[in-house]
Amino acid sequence: MQTIVIPSGMLGVNTYFVKDDSTGKGFIVDPGGWNVQMKDQVLKMDLDPQFIILTHGHADHIMGIEDLKRDFPDTKIVANENEREMLADTGFNMSSQFGLPSSIDADLWVKGGDHLMVGDLDLEFIYTPGHSPGGMCIYIADEGILFSGDTLFRASIGRTDFPGCSFPELERSIHEKLWILPDDTRVYPGHMDATTIGFEKEHNPFV
Repeated sequence: MQTIVIPSGMLGVNTYFVKDDSTGKGFIVDPGGWNVQMKDQVLKMDLDPQFIILTHGHADHIMGIEDLKRDFPDTKIVANENEREMLADTGFNMSSQFGLPSSIDADLWVKGGDHLMVGDLDLEFIYTPGHSPGGMCIYIADEGILFSGDTLFRASIGRTDFPGCSFPELERSIHEKLWILPDDTRVYPGHMDATTIGFEKEHNPFV
């Protein structure tokens, strides 16, 4: 498995390019923006992107979708079923505030506990509301990797002062859904540097 991260969009979201080495198939997580460098990265990796997976629907994580779909029209958008309203509403997802209103309809709506095979990679979707109503993480147990979106950062957590946010929900999501993962699970967040579950359990001051 190969994982490359490129900061994208106005707020430097971590956009991840993930490839299953055995099949060449893969997926892209949270395209906050899209540019020629990113298209070139897909070609350089010889990546066959099957899915655009959204950890949640805030503007800084979705505003590259239209351009990405132009370059790779067969990719399918995946999001949590509880994020429908946010993705559809340019005010709720705040994209209108950036001057780039984006209303998104996923091709595949998933719920917590659902699995998706991408090549030989088994992706499990973990429902982690709090930063948004339909926030989710992407867990690949065989690789020991979690894409945490804005649920969990290195020594921090996602904001809970936006519409649809809830600190108690976010805290519960982290304690009940993420702290149960192996301590050596590598965490790739939506912003900032990678971390591990074990490090965050010991050192995250917010939860």
